[in-house]
Amino acid sequence: MDVGQNISAGNGLWSFGNNVADNFVDHANVSIPLYEQGQNLVCDISEFFIRPNTISYEVGSSTAQLTKKLAERNSHKENCKIIGIECEENMINKAKDHCKGINNIDFALANVNEFSFEPTDFIVSYYCIQFIRPSIRQHVINNIYNSLNWGGAFLLFEKVRGPDARFQDIYNIWYNSFKIKNGFSASEVISKTESLKTVLEPFSTQGNLDLLSRAGFKDISSVMKFMCFEGFLAIK
Repeated sequence: MDVGQNISAGNGLWSFGNNVADNFVDHANVSIPLYEQGQNLVCDISEFFIRPNTISYEVGSSTAQLTKKLAERNSHKENCKIIGIECEENMINKAKDHCKGINNIDFALANVNEFSFEPTDFIVSYYCIQFIRPSIRQHVINNIYNSLNWGGAFLLFEKVRGPDARFQDIYNIWYNSFKIKNGFSASEVISKTESLKTVLEPFSTQGNLDLLSRAGFKDISSVMKFMCFEGFLAIK
């Protein structure tokens, strides 16, 4: 099934592998509201937490659009490294090309649920955790919390479900219209929805807050909200 931007995926078989890396940025920009503005906000917030002689992480770095921005924003801080964690080799290869010549970036080809973080002050996940199976999602967030130094931050951006059926209906209808206005055909919108079954499992705003709270975070604030897309800042 064609889901737009020359990307195909079967029913319930959406994947970030194959040729998705070649068209990922274009697809994300027209699929996620305020995609670039949210990345810029992440970079703004990173300045409050990333310090010299530290390692910071992006979970699900894909083709490293955000990773590169973070590295460039904090390049004046001595011995400051950004590590992108990504499980798809094609994404890593594209990311390395995109970040060629930037010395304060590394990439780890790994599943985040098996990854060992070094102690850190800053971790960001930009629309990634929603693709992790709910059965292991808490384990991943617990690991992130335990890896942060006291006062460190986790920035979590996610698609969110509505708090009840009325809000979810509004979100669904609005989001379909948003994508069609951005150039998707109706069949591409339906195909993408079909492809994401069992793959994309968003939590509600409260569900994400509960996830963070169970891990141990007590200081949590929403830093961006646009309909069914939200960013949370959680400080240890």
